[in-house]
Amino acid sequence: MENSTPPFACKHSSNLPELLTELNCSIALSTYQAGKVIFISAKNKEELVQLPRTFDKAMGMTLRGNKMALATREEVIVLADHPELGKHYPKNSGVYDHFFVPRATYHSGQVDIHDLEWGNEGLWAVNTSFSCLCLIDENFSFVPKWKPSFITELVSEDRCHLNGMALKDGKPKYVTTLGHKNSFQSWRENITQGGLLIDVEKNEIILENLPMPHSPQFYLDKLYLLFSATGEIVCYDENSGKYELIKKLNGFVRGMAVYKDYMFVGMSKLRQNSSTFKQLPIAELSSDAGIIVIHIPTKSTVASLYYKSSVDEIYDIMILPGMNRPGILNTIDPVFRMGLSIPGADYWAKIDKPVK
Repeated sequence: MENSTPPFACKHSSNLPELLTELNCSIALSTYQAGKVIFISAKNKEELVQLPRTFDKAMGMTLRGNKMALATREEVIVLADHPELGKHYPKNSGVYDHFFVPRATYHSGQVDIHDLEWGNEGLWAVNTSFSCLCLIDENFSFVPKWKPSFITELVSEDRCHLNGMALKDGKPKYVTTLGHKNSFQSWRENITQGGLLIDVEKNEIILENLPMPHSPQFYLDKLYLLFSATGEIVCYDENSGKYELIKKLNGFVRGMAVYKDYMFVGMSKLRQNSSTFKQLPIAELSSDAGIIVIHIPTKSTVASLYYKSSVDEIYDIMILPGMNRPGILNTIDPVFRMGLSIPGADYWAKIDKPVK
């Protein structure tokens, strides 16, 4: 019997469309397993609409102003928002209020980039393969800038599974790793309790023995991070050097965005045949992939979305503020070559008059 569930079918709490409408935003998620970036928007106060777009092994995402950057298997793609192109998009005219079009591709090679973030020096990336933080640059595959003190050399061995990065004042402040040894994929030796939180400026280990830490993020001068192996959301206090539990979810948590007192957390459905995931404390409970929305002041779950098909593993979550129905193009469909922009005007190729 064939599965009749359509691609990217999902179920969501009845209030999620209304919440997105009130917040005046859309959600973006990346799933390397499905090879997609998915925009989730409120069609009205009762319905959601999704836009899945193919990107090979979509991982970390970041947004600054009108620019979005995305890490893929071998590239970092920078897209620019051109609302006027969206309004006149030939395939769906009059639908999109914002529209991301590829404008630059950096060929980083297969270095397994995880988190991305713009800082004072440019576009920072977590280079998981080489266990370092680097800058994305048009002259090189990457420019290494920092590595943990226990990593002795730059080599493509994924020694500690450096994965998460939080910037403060435009500079990397904290990173998360899944291990702290100095040999080929040694993080796998103690995957459930070998994680670290590291202060980049001091190059010091701040917290250790953590259960798969991911997605560190500052909000109102507080650092939040996820413990994927246990489904926990925690807040680290820089003054006391300790962390407190904010909420425990029944699933594998990875990918977090905070916006206007609301925290959007990604949940992944774990592969039962995975040698990495099957030993996790949360493995048996991680049967759904989707998004949980938490009201930070009350620590209560207020909305949710779960996928019935297509999406099993989520890497990153990002909020698109002020965007009610954004669109996005990739570099696979040749239509992206037809969207042309110059200062002050946008065109779709073969259209005589500029869009103003």
